[in-house]
Amino acid sequence: MDLELPPEAGRGYFPRVHDGWEPGTIELEASGEVQEGLHARAAAVAAERFGRNVFVRGVVEVSNFCRENCHYCGMRRDNRALDRFRASYEGLAELLVHQRPASMTDVNIQAGEDPVAARELVLPLVRTLRRETPLGVSVCLGTLSQDLTEALKEAGATTYIIKFELADAALYRTLQAPGALAERVAHIRWLAETGWKVSSGFIAGLPGQDVESWRGNLRMATELPLIGCSVSPFVPGEATPLSGAVGEGIDRTLNTMAVLRLLRPDWVIPAVSALNLAEPGMGYRRGLRTGANLCTINLTPGDVRGDYLLYRRDRFIMNEERILKAIADEGRVPSTRSLADHLQALHRSGSS
Repeated sequence: MDLELPPEAGRGYFPRVHDGWEPGTIELEASGEVQEGLHARAAAVAAERFGRNVFVRGVVEVSNFCRENCHYCGMRRDNRALDRFRASYEGLAELLVHQRPASMTDVNIQAGEDPVAARELVLPLVRTLRRETPLGVSVCLGTLSQDLTEALKEAGATTYIIKFELADAALYRTLQAPGALAERVAHIRWLAETGWKVSSGFIAGLPGQDVESWRGNLRMATELPLIGCSVSPFVPGEATPLSGAVGEGIDRTLNTMAVLRLLRPDWVIPAVSALNLAEPGMGYRRGLRTGANLCTINLTPGDVRGDYLLYRRDRFIMNEERILKAIADEGRVPSTRSLADHLQALHRSGSS
């Protein structure tokens, strides 16, 4: 059921979430004053829960080997022209233990779906980080075996990031997203049942999506046992079957982020770097204005960063300086408390 437009909609739309509210075309296509009101309400809800604080996390992309074949990703296994890499454990350990940016409290270790890198590189790196740093550790490694996933948790990683990508099973299959949607969802639920804090995400504006697909993404996200969710704008990726598609811009992505914040005030919702690809210069800051409360510093070594080909080689890299400036420009402050500590406190209090 769509939320009925309030009388003041012409001066700015400030939805109040209530039982049975299901966002629809009004929210998806919001623009102008209506959009400003939607985003302002979402930002206010985030401020009520988190104050001005924004979690600052680093990410290292440790391998671009991938056994999946997603039509929207340049690291798909059929991209034979891509130079594949696995990063050096020694170099990553030196960076994260001794040379990491002072503002980051957490780190995310990310790769294509590469069990070799997960076992031989990520697992020892997690052990080192747990032993030698106070960093909260998350991993984003796809669907791994039960024993390897449990080993990562035993080593000290506490959050697993695994995106369900899109909730339309038929389109999921057409785009050759990882495995089958039902398998992906089952794996997310299994991760949560076995003690992981799970964050997921989906892509806004993929070719073939409509309002009902958009609603399905929101419905799936809110029904899964998550602590957070990202929304990434569709950016046509080079060396993919969708390279000739046209992205729809940033507004639907931002509107979706705002709706997620209204639906889940307690969630961790990142401002993703692709926002600055969709709208150069202001996309990232506009993400913070929708109630996003996590920023990520890219720490991937420069000599391999271009081959971590999610979209295009001309990535917009969010370094520490850019992150801190965006946070300050939006009147926010970096959190001194790690995301891992925040989630652990919620767990102890029974709030998650």
